[in-house]
Amino acid sequence: MLQFLESAKIALGALWANKMRSILTLVGMIIGVATIIAIVSLITGMNQYVQAQIQDLGATTFIVDREGIITSEEEWWASRKRKKLEMADLRAIDESCVLCEQSAARAITMRKIKHGNRYVNDVYIMGSTARFPYIVDFDVENGYYPTESDNEHRRQVAFVGYDIIDNLFPGINHIGQTFTLGGQEFTVIGNGVRRGSSLGQSRDNYVIIPLSTFEKLFGNRRSLDIFVKAPSYAAMAETQDEVRMIMRARHKLRYDDKDDFQLTTAADVQNLWEDFSRGAFLVMIGISSIALIVGGIVIMNIMLVSVTERTREVGIRKAIGARKLSIMWQFLAESLTLSVVGGVIGIMGGILAGVGLSSMSGIPMGIETWSIVAGILVSGGVGTIFGVYPAMKAARLDPIEALRYE
Repeated sequence: MLQFLESAKIALGALWANKMRSILTLVGMIIGVATIIAIVSLITGMNQYVQAQIQDLGATTFIVDREGIITSEEEWWASRKRKKLEMADLRAIDESCVLCEQSAARAITMRKIKHGNRYVNDVYIMGSTARFPYIVDFDVENGYYPTESDNEHRRQVAFVGYDIIDNLFPGINHIGQTFTLGGQEFTVIGNGVRRGSSLGQSRDNYVIIPLSTFEKLFGNRRSLDIFVKAPSYAAMAETQDEVRMIMRARHKLRYDDKDDFQLTTAADVQNLWEDFSRGAFLVMIGISSIALIVGGIVIMNIMLVSVTERTREVGIRKAIGARKLSIMWQFLAESLTLSVVGGVIGIMGGILAGVGLSSMSGIPMGIETWSIVAGILVSGGVGTIFGVYPAMKAARLDPIEALRYE
């Protein structure tokens, strides 16, 4: 241990004495480790975000829609040719599905809303049936959500998010206030809890109105998204099969025809994200590995230079009885110290880079302890591997020839 500490002290002294050379020596290691830390942090943050979204949907809920999960241009064009889903599809599920615990439909668009001389652009407008908040995790804070009666009578009432409250009704009670949407006046009847933002987008910039009012105002050309809640997770597959049969019968599909609709579960979304994040992680690890290898080669070259510069020192040590193993350990410890210093700087740089990217893009960030430990172990491993050859070269020096070296 004393020998290692002495070797580490020598290595740190050499770093300090040759600052420019030290920076050039460690830059590859720093970039490689910083990339690993930043990517792991951002992917971890995204995993947490996706998990939160999946929890909102729920493990026993699935969506029936025209598109499903689209992963290619061909799938998108194919979805455009499918029949749009209508309120009649929701009624068929309500009437015929024995296992379905709850079902609801929604349609969405983006619009500008106004109140006096105040306005909010690009508001997420959703028309929904009354049971929607009972299927998706959606908390009511004040007032109430549009009811079945509101849908039946196409009332112009609205359930709003905090962006609408803060921008249109600052400092006043918003319940009962009105705003203009699509040239029509709507009355605020309630609001949800504040949800904050994710990926740089506010989750409070929404207005929810009865689906019947939505279709009256914007037309019924849009395909609906139908949300279905199964009685339990164990009954999910059976409930999906029942809904599939109802939908195929309504759309008059033959036994050999493909479905002209898609069923999507929270697990499907999670699996898609896991596949994407796994691929992105492997690509970025491959890129950072190149930087680590380059950093290791630079450290090896610097250690070879150090062996040459300290040839007489090695000769003197051998002349007074130093063993090959001791000489080898000294240079190996110096190489390890150099790489670990680069790794520590890379970890700090990766955390700062992750914080910067998170603040600029809105992508959440999550620091994992294992990634920091891995960063140190990887940098130490690279330093050890690439330090073996210089250390062996120093250990094999002939003491007589080393003493003659000028």
